[in-house]
Amino acid sequence: MKQLLLGDEAIALGAINAGLSGVYAYPGTPSTEITEFIQNNKVAQERGIHSRWCTNEKTAMEAALGMSYAGKRALVCMKHVGMNVCADAFVNSAITGVNGGLIVLAADDPSMHSSQNEQDSRFYGKFALIPIFEPSNQQEAYDMVASAFELSESMKVPVLLRIVTRLAHSRAAVEVGELNGQNPLNPSTDQWVLLPGIARKKYVDLLGKQAEFVKASEASSYNKKEGARGKEQGATMGIIACGIAYNYVKENVSDKADILKVSQYPLSPEVIKAFAAEHDTILVVEDGQPVVEETIAGMIGADYPIKGRLTGDLPRTGELTPDCVAKALGLPAGPAFENAKNLAGRPPQLCQGCGHRDVYTALNQVLAEYPDYRVFGDIGCYTLGALPPFKSLSSCVDMGASITMAKGAADAGLFPAVAIIGDSTFTHSGMTGLLDAVNDKSNITVVISDNLTTGMTGGQDSAGTNKFEAICLGLGVEPEHVRVVVPLPKNMPEITRILKEEIEYNGVSVIIPRRECIQTAARHAREKRK
Repeated sequence: MKQLLLGDEAIALGAINAGLSGVYAYPGTPSTEITEFIQNNKVAQERGIHSRWCTNEKTAMEAALGMSYAGKRALVCMKHVGMNVCADAFVNSAITGVNGGLIVLAADDPSMHSSQNEQDSRFYGKFALIPIFEPSNQQEAYDMVASAFELSESMKVPVLLRIVTRLAHSRAAVEVGELNGQNPLNPSTDQWVLLPGIARKKYVDLLGKQAEFVKASEASSYNKKEGARGKEQGATMGIIACGIAYNYVKENVSDKADILKVSQYPLSPEVIKAFAAEHDTILVVEDGQPVVEETIAGMIGADYPIKGRLTGDLPRTGELTPDCVAKALGLPAGPAFENAKNLAGRPPQLCQGCGHRDVYTALNQVLAEYPDYRVFGDIGCYTLGALPPFKSLSSCVDMGASITMAKGAADAGLFPAVAIIGDSTFTHSGMTGLLDAVNDKSNITVVISDNLTTGMTGGQDSAGTNKFEAICLGLGVEPEHVRVVVPLPKNMPEITRILKEEIEYNGVSVIIPRRECIQTAARHAREKRK
């Protein structure tokens, strides 16, 4: 049976049908729809597949490990920057090994459509020394989930499944297979303990599996060679096409072109060397950073001409397009859309009626009295406060950084130092920074802008809803300096007064402007009318 599915949905359905017992994730575009699909899937509900959102990617990775150690199949989903958050558990899981199949899904975002960087998660898989799957289309995305679970269980290691935005958020017809049973509960008797004496042995075991991983890649149906004419028959350039980039190549060349499609890693040195020997030069086409381009240079030698992102034949930044691949192949680009040049830029803005707007209005009004103030921002809808008309933020680096950056600035003598952080981001990774500030009695004002949801990614549940006052008190903030306000224009005198009072307080203060996200409120209203 065929279904029209997003890449994310294909992965989710593939996991359910492969016997998934739990998905663990923190919402992050372009990975969010995987977990949402499982949450809303009837079979997943009937089977009791765990699908509740986690507080952050680290807790997600660790919970999935626990499920795997118990013998069940688990899936961890995140966007690429989430890999940074879970890196400790992720890298170490390769050394502990797994029991039930464990897939770590990383959704990369070339061109930074909704992200603060362009990192390539394949580096993480290579760093951890584990197999990587990279589908080229939605059908492969569906099929690879079962393959990855099987490889994970046979090799006793986690497997990284890497996709990109263009695959995650595009649809295609997918041939759906049968529904398989879940693994029985089967806690392993192995020791998952990384004391140095045990870890050293397990690391040697992991290194000993590398040749098996390479053999699995060589035998994989997801890796294939096309054309096979070689330079003797005029194909002087060979093309290595990775993941979704394979499609951009196929849009530009005939079936006779010499292509080595790569969708399962690690790369085989023998296959790469043999492919290089058949051609005078190689063009590496990969969406993301030059992972394969750099790797094969070490395999076939620095003197062999390799073209790609590092040489400028393909753009160094941004996602690939059929046109830029055509240029790298020496072919004319497709027709340009002239009208696109006349379109006005439309930067994103906070929704009309959003409570964050009232927070920034109040902050700007109060802080205008202080010549040296800085507002340290964080990741969420409210990051748009850096843009006109508010222009309030001076920084935004990573999840949870606002509080610790404000603390560091205050340590340097800056006054006032204000941190603004969202409700979901605060529980994701802001609480520890607040504890540092409390322990140091730092002179900072923290604004937890609580819209009762994870708004930026579509309104998922927020882990700390209705708990923020208790959390702040538990971390040691003085009760009289935990203040709650309702961000509405009519309350502006009260909000500005409280802001002024807490900025002038020499210590840690927390202000919680609380009003439901305008989009979530509208959705809830529609649901009530049904």
